[in-house]
Amino acid sequence: MTEHQHGGAVVRGFFRLFEVTVVGCLGLMVVLVFGNVVLRYGFNSGIDVSEELSRIVFVWVIFLGAIIGFRERAHLGVDTFIRRLPRAGKLACYVLSDVLMLAICVLVFHGSLVQARINLHNPAPVTGISVAVGYGMSMFMTAAIAIMIVHSLYRALAGRMTDDELSQVRESEESASLKEIEERA
Repeated sequence: MTEHQHGGAVVRGFFRLFEVTVVGCLGLMVVLVFGNVVLRYGFNSGIDVSEELSRIVFVWVIFLGAIIGFRERAHLGVDTFIRRLPRAGKLACYVLSDVLMLAICVLVFHGSLVQARINLHNPAPVTGISVAVGYGMSMFMTAAIAIMIVHSLYRALAGRMTDDELSQVRESEESASLKEIEERA
């Protein structure tokens, strides 16, 4: 993918921060859960907030991972039909797909906002953290993905995308290696 697709140094820095945050969250989850298991079986005690905090951190990992996966086109997709279309057909499908994803982002954002408002003053039983935190992360994820979709729509409608970019599916490393082997044979 071209450098223009991924944006400048600031955008790369944000995504690097997201990746580091995911790794940190996974590490925290391991420490909390494993530490709690050791304390319960070895010392007949435990970390009270371990399960609840792990659940909250897990939600963050999922939503940050979705943002990273969307940027890297790492989600599953099938492009058998799209690849056979002429450029105009690929562009039409790309725009339709992005508009539908954008509409879903708006719906999820709105639903999360409503739930965040409802649950703003409902604390989690052990940590006391507002239940709205999870919905806030959902709003952050949908806003980030919506921004990326709007940017890609702009690029597509401005004619700044290649035919391969219009398919929205990135080949796995295994598929690329297999194609390379088949071409050599």
